[in-house]
Amino acid sequence: MSSLSYDLTLAGLAVGSAAALTGIGLIVTYRATGVLNFAHGAVAMVCAYVLRQLAVGWNWPLPLAAAVTLLVVAPGIGLALDRAVFRPLSLSGAGPARTLVASLGVFILLIGGASLLWGPGARADAPALLPDDPWVQLGTAVTLAAGVAAVTRRTRFGRELRAVVDNRPLAVLGGIDADRVAAAGWAFGSFTAGLTGVLLAPLLRLDPYGLPLLVMEVMAVAVAAGLRSLPVAVGVALGIGVAQSQLTRLHPGGSLEPLVQAVGANLFVVALLAAALALRGLGVPRALPDAPHRTAPALRTGRLPDHDGRAWLVCGILFLLPLGFAGGDLRTAIQVPALAVVLLSLVVVTGRGGQISLGQAAYAGLGALFTALLVAGRFPGLSAVPGLPALLLAVLLTAPLGLLTGWPALRRHGLATALATLAFGVAVSRFVFAQPYATAGLTLDRPAGFADDRGYYVLELALLGLALLGVAALRRGRTGRALAAMRDHEPGAAAAGVPVPALKLAAFAVGAALAALGGGMLGMALRTFDPASYDPVRGLLWFAAVLVLGADSLLGALAAAVLLVGLDSGAEGGAAAAVIGVLAVLAGRLPHGPYAALRSAAARLSAVPEPRLTPLGARIRAKVAPERTPECRTPEPRHPAPHAPALRTPRSPPPPSAPSGRLTARALHARYDGFTVLDGVDLTVAPGRITALIGPNGAGKSTLFHCLCGTLRPAAGRVLLDGSDITRRSAHARARLGLARTFQQLAVFEGLSVAENVRIGAEQSRVPDPAAATGRALDLLSLGPLRAAPVAGLDTGTLRRVELARALAGRPRTLLLDEPAAGLDGAEVAALADVLRAVAADGTALLVVEHDLDLVAGLADTVYAMAAGRIVTRGPAHRVLAEPGP
Repeated sequence: MSSLSYDLTLAGLAVGSAAALTGIGLIVTYRATGVLNFAHGAVAMVCAYVLRQLAVGWNWPLPLAAAVTLLVVAPGIGLALDRAVFRPLSLSGAGPARTLVASLGVFILLIGGASLLWGPGARADAPALLPDDPWVQLGTAVTLAAGVAAVTRRTRFGRELRAVVDNRPLAVLGGIDADRVAAAGWAFGSFTAGLTGVLLAPLLRLDPYGLPLLVMEVMAVAVAAGLRSLPVAVGVALGIGVAQSQLTRLHPGGSLEPLVQAVGANLFVVALLAAALALRGLGVPRALPDAPHRTAPALRTGRLPDHDGRAWLVCGILFLLPLGFAGGDLRTAIQVPALAVVLLSLVVVTGRGGQISLGQAAYAGLGALFTALLVAGRFPGLSAVPGLPALLLAVLLTAPLGLLTGWPALRRHGLATALATLAFGVAVSRFVFAQPYATAGLTLDRPAGFADDRGYYVLELALLGLALLGVAALRRGRTGRALAAMRDHEPGAAAAGVPVPALKLAAFAVGAALAALGGGMLGMALRTFDPASYDPVRGLLWFAAVLVLGADSLLGALAAAVLLVGLDSGAEGGAAAAVIGVLAVLAGRLPHGPYAALRSAAARLSAVPEPRLTPLGARIRAKVAPERTPECRTPEPRHPAPHAPALRTPRSPPPPSAPSGRLTARALHARYDGFTVLDGVDLTVAPGRITALIGPNGAGKSTLFHCLCGTLRPAAGRVLLDGSDITRRSAHARARLGLARTFQQLAVFEGLSVAENVRIGAEQSRVPDPAAATGRALDLLSLGPLRAAPVAGLDTGTLRRVELARALAGRPRTLLLDEPAAGLDGAEVAALADVLRAVAADGTALLVVEHDLDLVAGLADTVYAMAAGRIVTRGPAHRVLAEPGP
């Protein structure tokens, strides 16, 4: 091996060792707590600053400073995060979305706090903890990995850790202290973060933004290991480190040389992008096909009241005030409308569409870059374009690029989507914005007639107004309801006929267009293309700000823009990150967000206490107060309780539909994790008849149901609808062909009202008059008095009726019901049977999967009994139910 190759290999081993430490810490934390700690890099940065403060600022001996930093401060941060942030979330049953919000909040809070405490500037005097010997650093990483593996596999704590990871509730029932295991995981994860920070800081310029982002990039090694395997993580880290170091020798020449060198210098970014795209489960067990992918509660956190006219008045005054400013104040204020447009893109993608997008800063930067290139005449194939047309053309060029983040989201949810969009944002920042050949010397002239700050601010207000009108129209219309349905319950939206894949792509494309418009406006406001304005960390700050102030709120985006620019314009850098970080951490713990909590607290403080009589006053009142007459009655409430209306038999059957809808399954086979679940199943659901499917748990009923509905594709066999093969049709395509379904686990859209839930079924099934179809379905299920009520908070029985009404609103030819009587009382079950008989009498084919055999006996014309993945008997209900159980 040549001397150069050997030296480069050693340098690569040093970088790979630090990356391996990051992977070890992330995997241990994830395996102990189920949380992928996005704040890992921020903890590393804080520990590096603490070591520098102790050793350089206060002149402590380096061994003592290192011991305090790594053995006290770093684990202490982990324990504090566990007790103050993530344990309360775990106890409250918070899902991945709220945990992700809290993790990002901690990341931003630590960055903001470090900027306030140590300043935003970079420092090059971080002390070196270990000798400048790659073998020592490699030995440290390998020893740590071997120690963790030994503890995990050969100790009681390791067994407890594996038990908590496999099934936390069962582990707790077995006497394991899951909280202690989680606390140990957080402490060790933070220790490895601190060790990573103090090892990397001497090799870099220590600043609050660079080191956290670098550690976030090397998250690739943990993702590539599936968040489980420590040897794989160490091997990947060392391999990437050595490869990245060796690629520095590559000089291909020509126009591609800058890009090739950029790829070679950022191989961890490439690995993060590849791993995020290649791995979907990320160590999470596979979910059932109908498991609801719910991120909505966290993504609607703290919604501001868009319907409040007073709030809009105050907002309008705030945005008009800068017209009276001058000088520096006006130059600062012109950033607010531009940033508000960027944040509106998150309202569309995240707030309304429910997609976690951490890469919107990349689209904003591309909009600014394309605008600058078009104005300068440097865009390939085009001559110079004037300012305003250049801005609009940049929007059109960027919108299709939204598919780059929309495509990975088609089959991913939550954490996987977050990683893919983050990797895209980091890749654009490293491979486009940081390359001098693409961005050097770019300036941005403002449109003719709007060159001065006040005139340009007026133009910004006009563009912001148009963007607000467009997003408001989108949210109010049919597409907005479909987006909300996809956000609240993706499988339920698909079952209602919502084309989920196309809608996701459309949401990301619209979001990219809005972000590009805002980014171009921001570039013109600054009169230059500044890559730092579109840094990935800044994009995370934008995401968190919109989330805590109202992701599905226009006012929330405007308030977030004012808050971010206002705080950052002050004397102390990092104030915006600190405030937003605190709010994001609180948003993870408060189910309805900080805004709702403040309103509740204000209401309690302003409430007038109810006067109470003293004992003497009570006796006097009893003597002098007139006795109540029997005629005195408590007035009836204006609105019935959510559970009050009962199902009723319709006076007339629903409007006639085509006498078709025969559903047939032929020789269906399905396998799940290597086990045969369906073994040659044949089944026919005839029009105008009610067919029931019964059997014990594990018989394969749910899997057969999924194959018929399109949420699971069988390994062999066919599914026919009216003789047409629909085996490869998606769930939403089957819904539009007239096949509707309900879910065993409730599939309702919590962000919409009862009527909006039902209307989605009519709109997406393309009935001629959706409003009339919605009204008929509401009346049929006795939901008319509740049509304007929000779905959130209704009882289970009412929600069952809402789901059934949504299915019936699409006037299906075939209706599949998965335990429709669950949550209903006896009277409601009887009324439900009457409704289903009326629907079947109208010619609809009904398949009911039900455990209530009394309901099946009184309702079904034909019964199929399943056991061990096969149909064991079929026939009239009275005969099949009289036979001994399979």
